[in-house]
Amino acid sequence: MLRALAVDDERPSLEELLYLLTADPRIGSVEGAGDATEALRRINRALESGPQGPEAVDVVFLDIQMPGLDGLDLARLLTGFARPPLVVFVTAHEDFAVQAFDLKAVDYVLKPVRKERLAEAVRRVVERRAAELRGAAPPIPVHEPDPDHIPVELGGVTRFVAVDDITHVEARGDYARLHTDRGSHLVRIPLSTLEERWRARGFVRIHRRHLVALRHIGELRLDAGTVSVLVGGEELQVSRRHARELRDLLMRRP
Repeated sequence: MLRALAVDDERPSLEELLYLLTADPRIGSVEGAGDATEALRRINRALESGPQGPEAVDVVFLDIQMPGLDGLDLARLLTGFARPPLVVFVTAHEDFAVQAFDLKAVDYVLKPVRKERLAEAVRRVVERRAAELRGAAPPIPVHEPDPDHIPVELGGVTRFVAVDDITHVEARGDYARLHTDRGSHLVRIPLSTLEERWRARGFVRIHRRHLVALRHIGELRLDAGTVSVLVGGEELQVSRRHARELRDLLMRRP
């Protein structure tokens, strides 16, 4: 049974999160805090109480954009503690996902929060807690329902993007940003994994940060010894080590 702390400066969002967490049978107790400073005071009491004490907190469900000390600031402070609670970010903004997971967050849930998505976050917390007790970190699951589509999360809803619609992919640490003509999506898969998975589908590495679909390259540009490609209306630099291979592939392309 997890002991949880929910942190959000917007009262309706906090009450909704508390309601959903209370309804989850794996949550033994849950408290709310209206800002990160209040949450930090509560976590300090928990750490003083000890992991089995009456004030203990196992996991913090944390909003990011708050006045004063924000959620990322609080998470950074927690990394300095010997035995901090686990952190799940709950936010309306997808742009901070890379920073969040750099801070060892267990999950990143987008608002509006769906009951099923929050339940998945709780499952990951339970799994991580069990792994910590065993002294091992759990593997990061990567799910892809079929080779022609990849699941992405947008506004708390999981959607499936066709691989053929992806023009290029940008590395973001352990994440990758998928670009299409209709927008972009952040997924928790390293660029190297997508490069290996999609090589046979015509994706080629042009830079340590970029993977492009050959079918979507509109132009190959040479300028003063530098090489770039026009993909989906965006010009991307090609590194020297990949330039020759790319030109050969484009010359052989039907």
